[in-house]
Amino acid sequence: MTDPNKVIINLALFGMTQSGKSSAGNILLGSTDFHSSFAPCSVTTCCSLRRSCHLHSFMRRGGREVTLQVQVLDTPGYPHSKLSKKHVKQEVKEALTHHFGQEGLHLALLVQRADVPFCGQELTDPVQMIQELLGHAWTNYTAILFTHAEKIEEAGFTEDKYLHEASDTLTTLLNSIQHKYIFQYKKGKSLNEQRMKILERIMEFIKKNCYQVLTFK
Repeated sequence: MTDPNKVIINLALFGMTQSGKSSAGNILLGSTDFHSSFAPCSVTTCCSLRRSCHLHSFMRRGGREVTLQVQVLDTPGYPHSKLSKKHVKQEVKEALTHHFGQEGLHLALLVQRADVPFCGQELTDPVQMIQELLGHAWTNYTAILFTHAEKIEEAGFTEDKYLHEASDTLTTLLNSIQHKYIFQYKKGKSLNEQRMKILERIMEFIKKNCYQVLTFK
């Protein structure tokens, strides 16, 4: 029986190798469940689903306090230092079907380093993979999560200035996904502060999409 006072959101992480997917997943979960480390090669080689603890009284819905639980699917980075595109795509496709086939996916997060210009084929490859896996409705279920956002502050940029001076490729992508983006900062913020801010932003996107999900067969 579905609990009306509990909401479970399903998220999937996509992005290049060393973009910070697994680290972002840990922030979303409030844990260290995903292995995350710096390496000169791709660290994640297979998909992994983890669930957060319950966040009690996270929000109100219909006049009631609602508990939130987050399910996060971490995926191998692409381009990958060891795996082919075909292998990665098949691995992710099977994981999406297995974990979110019936429950559905609320949001795919394209994890992109804020300190790396968004241009060139390698950076747009993860976008192409999202398009192929999510289908024609991908724009309704995709947002960008900019990691290492403290770097843009150090460079003297505001978020608005950063986006205003972004590449045409990034601007086009943001327009396609209705400007659904999140900046993830580390310096000066506790892990819980980072987590709550990101989850609140994600819930804004999900609410605007009327809690619809993308299912896989």
